[in-house]
Amino acid sequence: MSAPVWAEEAGQVDQPLIVLIHGAMDRSAGLLKLSRRLDHRYRVLRYDRRGYGRSAPHDGPFDMAAQVADLALLLAGRRAVLVGHSYGGNVALAAAVQHPELVAGVAVYETPLSWEEWWPGSTAGASAIKAAGRPEEAAEAFMRRLVGDARWEALPERTRATRRAEGLPLVHELADLREHRPWVAEEVRVPVVVGYGSRGAPHHQQGMRHVAAAIAGARLVVLDNCGHGAPNSDPDLFCHLLVEPLLAHVGAPYA
Repeated sequence: MSAPVWAEEAGQVDQPLIVLIHGAMDRSAGLLKLSRRLDHRYRVLRYDRRGYGRSAPHDGPFDMAAQVADLALLLAGRRAVLVGHSYGGNVALAAAVQHPELVAGVAVYETPLSWEEWWPGSTAGASAIKAAGRPEEAAEAFMRRLVGDARWEALPERTRATRRAEGLPLVHELADLREHRPWVAEEVRVPVVVGYGSRGAPHHQQGMRHVAAAIAGARLVVLDNCGHGAPNSDPDLFCHLLVEPLLAHVGAPYA
């Protein structure tokens, strides 16, 4: 049985497996630079989460249970280190709780904690949820918040149409994240590295400090002069400060 999502593996066949998990309104291509920093030494799996990129269109559901099920199918019994960017960090931590036999360690970067009462209601994700009845508008509003109006309007219309079409998975997965806690810190029992950028939004910085304090033994790192898109804009630093320390802690091989 194959997972209902597009996936690609690269790198060394007989080496430990690393899985890269992208965030909301993104796709595996956003983690390609990071993959290339790793695949000369490891086996790296990237995939487009359901509803995005080459895994679109998709009938859903788009809740966390479905996200973790997709990941488990892709792992196919293999043990891996998981690296999650933004929403992808919650998929990684939820998988570590639900499938500890498959997860050797987790690195997360600027992962939203939307279910927490103190999480602000003015984020891009919150704005998308408010527009849930108009998924295409929600997707456009989310993208404008992420990349800015000028960059959004400079995109080809075909690209903008593709992104608008991803509004349904966006609003469903973010609404689910706000309504249902996807993981419990006390149940995460694998090595964890948590990161944020010095240019990251205050709520992301607070959130990552919260995660690092809540998960036993978690290590917190700050990427200097980086924002939310650090895996793509600063892949070398991201790899050096988040991924490599986690791999050293886990130890290889970890199959």
